[in-house]
Amino acid sequence: MKIVLISLVMALSMAAPAIGKEQTPNEVIESAAKLFAEQLEGREEELAADRQALYALIDEILLPRFDRRFAAQIVLAKHWRTASEKQQERFIEAFYQALLRKYADGVLEFEQDKVVVLPFRGDLTKKRSKVKSTVQLNDGSKVAVDYELVKRDSGWLLFNVVIEGVSYVRNFRAELDAEIRGSSLDAVIQRLEGEAGMIADE
Repeated sequence: MKIVLISLVMALSMAAPAIGKEQTPNEVIESAAKLFAEQLEGREEELAADRQALYALIDEILLPRFDRRFAAQIVLAKHWRTASEKQQERFIEAFYQALLRKYADGVLEFEQDKVVVLPFRGDLTKKRSKVKSTVQLNDGSKVAVDYELVKRDSGWLLFNVVIEGVSYVRNFRAELDAEIRGSSLDAVIQRLEGEAGMIADE
């Protein structure tokens, strides 16, 4: 399970279009992996001891490059359509912040040289795209990690990660659907806000 968490955070944190010319989906992943490695270099102990600095580093890289609204909409599925605008906005922020904190430790184990982005096989004229990669683990084995991106005016943005065929969006959708059915959307939002250390806006 730890491997999956580490890989997920790494994947989320690497989704980064460059400022300037538009990048292809593969260039988004490759250039951002380099950026992320540069930001981590020599700071592992410092960031491990300073959680707020670690969260800030991840947020700086991830926030402008991750389609939080689209990911949240997919995760909530039919519950999104019945949610109020305030509930939607609270869920977007709470879900993102909870994810950031839940997977932050894995970021410190990111090693750029263990990531191999495979040649792009998709269609750039379509709205969505997938970048395939492999991540080498410490035991020498390799894990397939796919990045799903959506085209926006600002460029390609990440919205889903699939690790060894397991989609984080589909996993969270099933998990939260059951929780919402058993309680309520407000209860789920409050739980996520609590995990993220947020103060709900009542």
